[in-house]
Amino acid sequence: MKGVILAGGLGSRLRPLTLVTNKHLLPVYDRPMIYYPIECLLNAGIKDVLIVTGGEHAGDFLKLLKNGKQLGLQTLAYAYQEGEGGIADALKLAEEFAEGDKICVILGDNIIEGNIRKASGDFFTQRSGAKVLLKEVPDPQRFGVAKFDEKGKITQIIEKPADPPSNKAVTGVYFYDPDVFKVCQSLKPSGRGELEITDVNNYYLKRGDLTHDTLEGWWTDAGTFESLYRATCLVAEGGANHPDLANKKPHATPAPVKPAAAKAAAGTHGTPGTPGKSAEGKA
Repeated sequence: MKGVILAGGLGSRLRPLTLVTNKHLLPVYDRPMIYYPIECLLNAGIKDVLIVTGGEHAGDFLKLLKNGKQLGLQTLAYAYQEGEGGIADALKLAEEFAEGDKICVILGDNIIEGNIRKASGDFFTQRSGAKVLLKEVPDPQRFGVAKFDEKGKITQIIEKPADPPSNKAVTGVYFYDPDVFKVCQSLKPSGRGELEITDVNNYYLKRGDLTHDTLEGWWTDAGTFESLYRATCLVAEGGANHPDLANKKPHATPAPVKPAAAKAAAGTHGTPGTPGKSAEGKA
């Protein structure tokens, strides 16, 4: 299986910081943001990775990551997205890289406390289809939300519903078989002029081979000043991408967190408070 990290967008909600570099290269505690999805993939045994980016600062990724060997990657490739056509539009650029293999797709500003090792292993043995990772959130109306039947099977994924059918949001981690590229090619732009990843997931759902797991530990994005601060606090206090979440060790040098920081951190996805943007949200 290969990994695809979607790291495009203009990062308009993080200006003026993103006037000088891509938002995925901004620091989250002691490392650039892009290191976290890379580490997440490595923990799942995925060492061949494509980064899809765009904008005028795309070259900064090469300066930082080079060929990825120093991070433990076997192959690191890059693709450039023209404009902002949405997550599914960016995903289309990974077809040649995938070479007919299954892929794990991660939004570049998503950071998790635990790991996706089990989900990756389960999908590796899944004959076909897709898998999404869900997380309970306190305000599901801000996300793509899963609707379930009485047996706990997903029947529909609804984007930002006014009356959410559940509190299970779809995170920014997805697994797809090679058919995903044909699906992306067949999509029509949504009302906001983008190719939506929710439409991709609903295609597999209708086809009958979309599976799901629930993500353990916290999950957050870092695409706004509030969520970037929250992610920094969480990583400083306990680290991220733990291979063994049940036996994780405290961070060696926790940063001092003021009451305001603790309150902000309480807003992380899966904990009480106000979470950050949807995995479907624009960069």
